[in-house]
Amino acid sequence: MSKRKELRQQKILEELEALPTLRIADMARSHAVSTETIRRDLDELTEKGLLNRTYGGAVRAMNSEPTVTDRHKLFTEQREHIARETVKFIRDGKLLMIGSGATTVHIARRIATEMHDITVITHSFGVATVLSINPTIRVIVASGEYLASEGAMTGAQTLLFLRQFTADYAIIGASGLSTAGPSEAMIDCGTVFNAMILQSNKTVVVADHSKFELAFPYNYVAWQRVDALFTDALPPEHFSHALTKEKVEVFICNAANHG
Repeated sequence: MSKRKELRQQKILEELEALPTLRIADMARSHAVSTETIRRDLDELTEKGLLNRTYGGAVRAMNSEPTVTDRHKLFTEQREHIARETVKFIRDGKLLMIGSGATTVHIARRIATEMHDITVITHSFGVATVLSINPTIRVIVASGEYLASEGAMTGAQTLLFLRQFTADYAIIGASGLSTAGPSEAMIDCGTVFNAMILQSNKTVVVADHSKFELAFPYNYVAWQRVDALFTDALPPEHFSHALTKEKVEVFICNAANHG
């Protein structure tokens, strides 16, 4: 390996420590090389287990995500677009279950400003907090063991609690999206997501494009059980085919949707 290549790859890994996701176009520009060169670098680093390739970029090689606080700093504009379109879809719901995550907090914030006279069941303190600005929304927080990194309740008590209810919609985020289904880095949260889905009439998965083609330890549901996916970019062709096969309605949410 040339010294220049070695230094460039080391710099890429250092950049991923500061920001958990990088785009190929941005890396090519900052390192003054072609996108093909960056793709080869990423392929080599992936083979060594030092990072994970994504659709159009790379993320840290890990079996866990950054904390929910760190994730709130990423893809904020994309999540706003996703939240706007998701709320349009669920507007007829009267009882919602909402999972933890950065994207679901954006959705909860928009629910608080656009919906009223509904009940929301959540295990996420972030979701509960932003919903509290609307006095017409009844918020029920699930009991359980507090998971600080996610700001959410998990565990056997949470699962038992959720089984008491039947919701119109489950609104769930994901650490990764692959042809096998949405997956979650934190197994305890994944089990809660699965319980919410089982107790809901319709399932809505919400995730930005950085989650495409990533697979994390807990595959919490198969696509055949998901009614709609809200994201900000068109998934890769083979992924889109898998979603179409399972009759998942895909909504691409970006600035073009809003004029």
